[in-house]
Amino acid sequence: MRVGAIIIVVCLVLFGGSRAFKFFDRKRVEYQQLVKEAKGLKQEIQLYEDKTQAVKRLMESFNLDPARLYRTTAVAEASAAIQKAATSSGIAVGPIRESPARPSSQELASIQMEATGPVPAITALLGRLQTVGYPLVVETVQLTQEASRPGMVKMSLTMVILDFDQWKKGGTPNA
Repeated sequence: MRVGAIIIVVCLVLFGGSRAFKFFDRKRVEYQQLVKEAKGLKQEIQLYEDKTQAVKRLMESFNLDPARLYRTTAVAEASAAIQKAATSSGIAVGPIRESPARPSSQELASIQMEATGPVPAITALLGRLQTVGYPLVVETVQLTQEASRPGMVKMSLTMVILDFDQWKKGGTPNA
């Protein structure tokens, strides 16, 4: 009787043990799959975090927030920001002309500005244009010596204000 009971117990342990082993092995494989998925998601999230940090750094360095750009007032606000940057650099601002965008381009408008000032102030303004808070591209710069005042330079500057809506829809650039 004892031998029979021992044999029955051993059979139950072996049968139950193999089932338990299969159960725990299946759970281990499922856990390893979940760990792989979690690592993949973590890498994907890290890519987005890196991109957001890069965009944040660009927005801070260029003082540009696309969320506050309004198409209807962007040209006037950009012109005012450029004038403010020029006068704070010690430059006398002359006439400013705003012209509408070319029909086939991805821009809002073109601004032509004339200004007079010392060479360091002119170069400082050209360096500060990227931080006025608007998407500007300097198209042409023409510098001439001011004949009536020594040490002064007359600058004719043409800038283009980019239209972010059209750039988003446009896909890949032509450059």
